[in-house]
Amino acid sequence: MCNKGTMRGVLMVQNRLTGEIPATYGNCTTLKRFRVNNNSLSGVVPAGIWGLPVVDIVDIAYNRFEGPITSDIKNAKVMGILSVGYNRVSGELPEEISEATSLVKIELNDNQISGEIPHGIGELKRLNVLKFHNNMLSGSIPDSLSSCVSISDINLAGNSLSGKIPSCLGSLATLNSLNLSRNELSGKIPESLSTLKLNLFDLSYNRLTGPIPQTLSIEAYNGSLVGNPGLCSSTVELRSFKRCRPDSGMSKDVRVLIVCLALGTTILLALLVFFLYLKRTERRHGDRSLKEESWDVKSFHLLTFTEDEILDSIKQENLIGKGGSGNVYKVMLSNGVELAVKHIWNTGCNGRGGQSSSAPILSKRGGKAKEFDAEVQTLSSIRHVNVVKLYCSITSEDSSLLVYEYLPNGSLWDRLHTSRKVELDWDTRYEIAVGAAKGLEYLHHGCEKPVIHRDVKSSNILLDEYLKPRISDFGLAKIVQANGGKDSTHVIAGTHGYIAPEYGYTYKVNEKSDVYSFGVVLMELVSGKRPIDPEYGENKDIVSWICSKMQSKESVLSIVDPRIPDGLKEDAVKVLRIGILCTATLPALRPTMRSVVLMLQEAEPCRLRLVGIAIGMHGDQKKEDQ
Repeated sequence: MCNKGTMRGVLMVQNRLTGEIPATYGNCTTLKRFRVNNNSLSGVVPAGIWGLPVVDIVDIAYNRFEGPITSDIKNAKVMGILSVGYNRVSGELPEEISEATSLVKIELNDNQISGEIPHGIGELKRLNVLKFHNNMLSGSIPDSLSSCVSISDINLAGNSLSGKIPSCLGSLATLNSLNLSRNELSGKIPESLSTLKLNLFDLSYNRLTGPIPQTLSIEAYNGSLVGNPGLCSSTVELRSFKRCRPDSGMSKDVRVLIVCLALGTTILLALLVFFLYLKRTERRHGDRSLKEESWDVKSFHLLTFTEDEILDSIKQENLIGKGGSGNVYKVMLSNGVELAVKHIWNTGCNGRGGQSSSAPILSKRGGKAKEFDAEVQTLSSIRHVNVVKLYCSITSEDSSLLVYEYLPNGSLWDRLHTSRKVELDWDTRYEIAVGAAKGLEYLHHGCEKPVIHRDVKSSNILLDEYLKPRISDFGLAKIVQANGGKDSTHVIAGTHGYIAPEYGYTYKVNEKSDVYSFGVVLMELVSGKRPIDPEYGENKDIVSWICSKMQSKESVLSIVDPRIPDGLKEDAVKVLRIGILCTATLPALRPTMRSVVLMLQEAEPCRLRLVGIAIGMHGDQKKEDQ
């Protein structure tokens, strides 16, 4: 089929093909896609396949292929996806894989690959998914992995990796899933991992020792740390672990010396901090007026406060949240009004702010300026009841602040999945779904230029005092250009579990990507489950898990959160079916958000519909009386 040198794609997935890949395919330099997954093919993959010059997908998963991945892969300059899982591929990974710099997803799991992880892996700046689990890899986890600044999913489970867990992994602000279980890793759990916001976290069955960091000592991580008998906990939440004790093997004299040194160091630091405080106070009194003149305040609503009132409240005791883009503070104004203030961190070499989160003075405006500007540009002109209200932006040489309305009930994620969760009845969940859908409908269809959020998820749906939803966090938002939406990005934007499948190989940014993410949120609302969970099995998420249970009415009803009464489960399934439509694999098959709103309104629970009819009839009666 390659004889004329014009073949662009081989798509032969999910058949019963046997035999080997013809050697001539390795010379088919026009191939853009090579997908033969889910067959019974065998033999050694022709070396040229790994290095096809214009190929963007090589997918040979779920076959019986043998042999190594060759150094030819250095020629695959535009390859975005390499999927080789569930074969018998062996040998060591070539260092040349680091030269395939367009790689976004590498899935080499469930093979017989040996040797060490190439140290050049950090050159893959676009890498989003790395799955090396269930192989025979040895050696240490390379520190260079922390240079993969776009990565969201790392799975190295089921190998023979040894050494310490690199503390620099804590600098990966986009990381959502980390699985290092069933290896031979030793040493302490790095404190830096505590700063990550992970949907999946598993360090079980290694040789880790020492205290579990306090922020990881929560009941939810009990199963994530088992099989490490050397670990201990200083809190009561992890009852399956022994309590940490002071090191009794140390002599009394050494302990006394350490105490004295610590006390002396503390006193010196206290004096130093006091001295710096005095100096800083002098500077503030001396040139405060100059600082005030440098503030740039852009207001988008009528303001009842000044920038000084905001700045004076940016301190540790008012901190209510942290994220990859900055800190969020709760501000109480003198008139009793509550606000939320987001500070965008300056980007350092590891993608995180260069300043401690406890520092009261804000870092200088720098690498996160684009994210800040995106949020200001998006929210400044938006007026919708289901989109968070931005009062103003405050910028100077030292600060980048966004001042929002404060929403006291946190996020939908908090209410569904964390210790802050509350019993959300079905009527409330339905109203949240409709409100959030209307907010997205406005962004896509109601603005002068459509706005694509690009990070729709339950933690970005905030709830007011009446549990009414607001779409928030527009740091990744894109305004569709007038050229017809040709915009694209080379970095996968979004959160693992919510990202539309086409992102991995097209980099296309369009409204249907938001629709997919919203479909995942609908599935969360109906099932009460997280987008990524070990319960779903290997390589599954909530979308594939739910689709696998759609064979019968009984299995469909089993998806619905057991906290929803049986009499309302039929209503919940109606919303679930809308979520399935939203998460169609092909973007063209997904509805628009305008259609989603209409479908949700048609799925209104019978009880709410009857109440609405009764109110309407009551209104008609009043008109007749008048």
